[in-house]
This record gives sequence, structure tokens and C-alpha cells, in this order.
Amino acid sequence: MDPTPGGSTSAADVSAAATAATTDPSPASSVWRWTFVISQRYQHILDKSTPYVSHRWIAFAVIAFVYALRVYLLEGFYVVSYALGIYILNLLIGFLSPQVDPEFSGGPTLPTRGSDEFRPFVRRLPEFKFWYSITKAFCIAFVLTFFGVFDVPVFWPILLFYWVMLCMMTLRRQIEHMIKYKYVPFTFGKQRYDRKRITPSSESETLLP
Repeated sequence: MDPTPGGSTSAADVSAAATAATTDPSPASSVWRWTFVISQRYQHILDKSTPYVSHRWIAFAVIAFVYALRVYLLEGFYVVSYALGIYILNLLIGFLSPQVDPEFSGGPTLPTRGSDEFRPFVRRLPEFKFWYSITKAFCIAFVLTFFGVFDVPVFWPILLFYWVMLCMMTLRRQIEHMIKYKYVPFTFGKQRYDRKRITPSSESETLLP
């Protein structure tokens, strides 16, 4: 099921499948019915957590800290951590990139001058999907630490050096892309307009010639 609010499955198809499973007394239908109920409740929890951005990222920080503490205490699973770092880097690039890359669209899609029409920055990877994917990745990596087959002996400073170099080169290329096409993927420090500050008298004055 789609982790974002408003999944792609139509309500009619879901209702028809649920009705068919309810009338079918077979064990497979019972398993499907329990799976459907659990997935619906899970999706409902995700939908309710969407507006609580700070709470979601605090929960992620706790999960990441627990995973880092477990790896530190076990002194192993460095390959799992390296793969997790590569995956996080790919997610970060998608989070910082625009949905429509100006390099392949024939020109900049964001305003470069004050007289240009306002067009908001739309991420290739939305914030909710970024949080959901990175949290799920840490949870999966944490589960893998309970299986010794994934504890491959390796000299971890080399993996750390490779990851740092890859991170620096990738972020440098992303920053050069941002400078070239003049876009900033953050809202910190940008001007905001509050409607409460605009009084009816000021609105009427702006309409006068």
C-alpha cells in the first residue's frame, strides 16, 4: 500500500475485495482479511502523522540512535551500515533535487529574477516519503543486526573513507547544480506573507489608483 496519504488503490476495488474476502470462509481469505485490516490501520496511522513533522523526525532520531548504539556495542555489521549510508545519500539527493530537472527540461523551471512568475520548489522526493523511507531503512537495518550472516568481517575505516568521499563528491555536484540553476531547496529564511497582517484598509489602499 502506498505510504503517502491517499493511496493509488481505488475505494471501489478495495471495498469489492473486502466484501469478497468476508463472504469466503477459506483460511486464505481469513489471512487476507487480517492483512487487510492491519494494512488499513497502518495506513491510517501514517495519514494522521503527516502534519506532525517535528514529532516524526524526533521518532526517527530515536530509531537512528538505537541502531547506532547497537552497532557500536556489537562492533560489527559495518557492511549493513555502509549500505544504509549509500541508501540515505540517494534519498538525500532526491530530497534536495527539483521534481523537474532544469538540465533536461530545456531551461530553468524556477524564477531567477524578481519579475518572474512565482513557482514554488517541488521536490523530487517529498518530505513525508523521505522520512518514511529513511525510517524504514533504519528499522530494516536494525532487524538485520540480529542475523550473524550479515556480519561480514571488514576493515571499517576503509568503508567509512569510501562513504565520506562519495558523500563529498555527490553533495558537491548537487551544490553546483543548485548554483547553476539558481534554486534553493529549503524554506528557511525565505520571505513569508501573513494574511493576518493585511488589514481591510490597507487592501483598499492598494486597489486605489
